[in-house]
Amino acid sequence: MSEITTFGEDASFIGRGIAWPMGVDQTGSIGLSNGVPDLDRSIELVLMTSPGERLMRPQFGCRIWELLFEPVTPNLLGLINQAVRDALAQWEPRIVVDEVHSVPDDEQPALVRIYVAYRVKATNDRRNLVYPFYVIPHDAE
Repeated sequence: MSEITTFGEDASFIGRGIAWPMGVDQTGSIGLSNGVPDLDRSIELVLMTSPGERLMRPQFGCRIWELLFEPVTPNLLGLINQAVRDALAQWEPRIVVDEVHSVPDDEQPALVRIYVAYRVKATNDRRNLVYPFYVIPHDAE
């Protein structure tokens, strides 16, 4: 008997990769992820990696980590937005970034929420992700 899979259940056309954090699956093999959850994890992995952090891929990552010690200003928010757009355009070819918007948190001065709106190229499915980016707060002078 053949297995029938609907459009939403089989997202193998989006791609497949090693799950992060790395682990093993029920068969003892390296755990893999696929489909739309893999895209979210991939985006987060790009954003949480600083260029130079990976030995074999020194350019991989997002340059937001160069902005870690900057005060939260409109200029910083614009630099974050551009760094996220550039990194995702280079390292996640399965998506089209529609919008990146960074917003400082009113209650936590060290928190900047990065809102990423994107489309999956294979399905034209619109999705969004919020990535929390913590900067080193500056004391008021």
